[in-house]
This record gives sequence, structure tokens and C-alpha cells, in this order.
Amino acid sequence: MGRINHLGTVFLCFLGLLGLSKAQLQLGFYAKSCPKAEKIVFDYVHNHIHNAPSLAAAFIRMHFHDCFVRGCDGSVLLNSTSGNAERDAIPNQTLRGFDFIDRVKSLLEDECPGIVSCADIIALVARDSIVATGGPFWNVPTGRRDGRISIRAEAQNDIPAPFNNFNGLQQRFANQGLELKDLVLLSGAHTIGVSHCPAFSNRLYNFTGVGDQDPALDSEYAANLKANKCRTPNDNTTIVEMDPGSRKTFDLSYYTLLLKRRGLFQSDAALTTNSVTLSFINQLLQGSLENFFAEFAKSMEKMGRVKVKTGSDGEIRKQCALVN
Repeated sequence: MGRINHLGTVFLCFLGLLGLSKAQLQLGFYAKSCPKAEKIVFDYVHNHIHNAPSLAAAFIRMHFHDCFVRGCDGSVLLNSTSGNAERDAIPNQTLRGFDFIDRVKSLLEDECPGIVSCADIIALVARDSIVATGGPFWNVPTGRRDGRISIRAEAQNDIPAPFNNFNGLQQRFANQGLELKDLVLLSGAHTIGVSHCPAFSNRLYNFTGVGDQDPALDSEYAANLKANKCRTPNDNTTIVEMDPGSRKTFDLSYYTLLLKRRGLFQSDAALTTNSVTLSFINQLLQGSLENFFAEFAKSMEKMGRVKVKTGSDGEIRKQCALVN
């Protein structure tokens, strides 16, 4: 009996060491080390996001792009040194809000130097800005640490693209441990925000390389885009709503448009080409807005845990754009 107890103690100690070696995110991670951290982020977001509410969509996109490359480690914030950082990749050239993140970081450094990671700041700002503009709340466990590596090619290859077909999307999500349900729900963030013509103009002007239009795109919607938005394929200045008529409201209309073949991107339309994802879309539309918010929250929290650096991994950057 004594031997069994001894082995049990050894086993529990082993589990304890295993837990230490693979530290986990936790709610209120900064409760002792920087008690005001999350309130500082919350207050800054709520005091300033209404001056530029479109940044809410920009921050959720930044969080998404960060997590899909080397995990949620703030590497998307690192400055380019020789044109070879994540920020140099085409998907990230239209990211916005870096100065906003820097101001939040500055406030946190004043309060408790070297404690709060830039990766956690992105995650918190994304959530708080969506909530402040009327979208869903989700839990943001903290304790992420910042990465030191940022490579353009990885961002180019790993971030889902607006041109992706279903197989391409499925693979990129699976690479991050995310399922088809997560693909549908996280795509729902397209209910807010805008895009520019080059992200989808091939669907209007040259879908298969012979000057044709994407047959999966509603012809009336396509004609309207050509006449009133993207008069030329390479118009980099015109802003196009991803959820026309409802882009400032976090709601279900994005999914309604998908079923009308009015998803803006090829990647949006792709969600209706698979029976599993199409079923998820229909389930969301048959449910309530509260149900969508609750399901979206689960996928956001799941994405926020992708390949995070914790414990002694990585670092806590003093400036978000620079490694220490």
C-alpha cells in the first residue's frame, strides 16, 4: 500500500512538472502582477474607439492574422527590417491600428513595466473594441508571451486569402487546429468592415483568366459592384462594404447574403459549396442573434489559444514593434 502511495505521489509530481512546463492561459493572469491591466485596456478602447469605430473590424482582423502565423504571439506587430516581416506580406499591408496598440502598450508600461505582452494587448483590444461597438463578448484568458520571429513568407502562406476555395480554407484552418464550424463562425466577422477591389475584382473581371465573371456571384450584385464600386480591377482606393447595408452592425446578415450568392470574396462563397459548412450557416440563420454571439465567442476564444507562447517561452516586449 505504501509503495502504491509513493508511486501515486511520484505520478502527481510528474503531472505537476508537466503542467509547469506547459503553462496555460488563464483568466485574470495579471491580477497580481498588474491588477489594473485589463481595465487600462478597456478604458482606453471605450474612450477612443468611437472616434474611429471602423477600427473594431481592423483589430479583429489583426488578431486573426496574428494567430494564424506562429500562433497568437504578437509577431504581426514587429517592424520590417529588410522587407521580410509579416507586416510586409500582402494580406497584412492593409492592416490598421498599430499606433492604437502602441498607445495602449505605453499606458501599460507606465503602470507596470515589462509585464503585459503585446500578444495579450491585441487579444484584449480586439474583444473590447467589438463589444464597445455592439458586438459579442468573449472571454480572453491572458498569459501569452511575445514571439521574436516575423517572416513575410509565413504570413503569405498561412493566412487564409479572399481567393481561397473551400479546400484551401479548410487546410489553413486545420493547420491551426480549427474546425469547419470555426471557419463558418470566424468568417462571420465579415459582418463588419470593408475591403478594397483587388481582393475580389477577379470575380468581376477575370475569374478563370479569360475575362469572365465568377458564376457563383449573383449577377445583379456583380453589376452593381462594377458600376458603382470597382470600375477597374485594380482600384486600390474605393472602399467596399463586406456586408452591404449592415457593415456597422454585428449581426447575421452576412450569412443571409451568402445564401443569396452575395458574399464579397471567393472565400465567402466557398462556405456554401460544402454540405457541412452550409448546414452550419442554415443553423445559425434559424437560431437567434444571441445564439450566434455565443457560438462566435467560443470560436474566438479557441482561436485566441492557437499555438500561444507561455511560461518562459518568448518574451514581453518593451515596444510592440521591436524585439527587446
